[in-house]
Amino acid sequence: MSAEPQSLKPPVAPGASVNEDVFYAGGPARGDLITNLLFGLTLIGIPFAVAALVRALWLRFRITSRRVEVSGGWLGRDRTQVVYSQIREVRSAPRGLGFWGDMVLVLSDGMKLEMRAVPNYKEAESYIQQRMAAAPSSQTADKTGFGGSAAA
Repeated sequence: MSAEPQSLKPPVAPGASVNEDVFYAGGPARGDLITNLLFGLTLIGIPFAVAALVRALWLRFRITSRRVEVSGGWLGRDRTQVVYSQIREVRSAPRGLGFWGDMVLVLSDGMKLEMRAVPNYKEAESYIQQRMAAAPSSQTADKTGFGGSAAA
């Protein structure tokens, strides 16, 4: 019996394509959870501790070479995917002495996607901006509608 060697293909995550490189896939920064749990020892900090615990359990980020995906909500059931051509601006704010930060992706239609407690947020921000510059812009695309030709 001879067994033919199978082609060694890297595993592909669900919802990802073969040509997609993953920059970051994971949850929020652990320091956010630790800080808020310590703050939760006070009466005022309890809501912040609960929010940090919920984020740690169900919030997941996935930044790839083709898109940004955020899974969250109750039990992680809400999923938002944004391709780089839809992003108009990236805003960020440092948290936890700069070890993690919050990011807001402003989309071309005016909507905003918030990403809280992103680890290494400066590197993620620069990666997203690089991918935005390389992506074909949806603003320069021909917006003639369904007919394909503009009415004069």
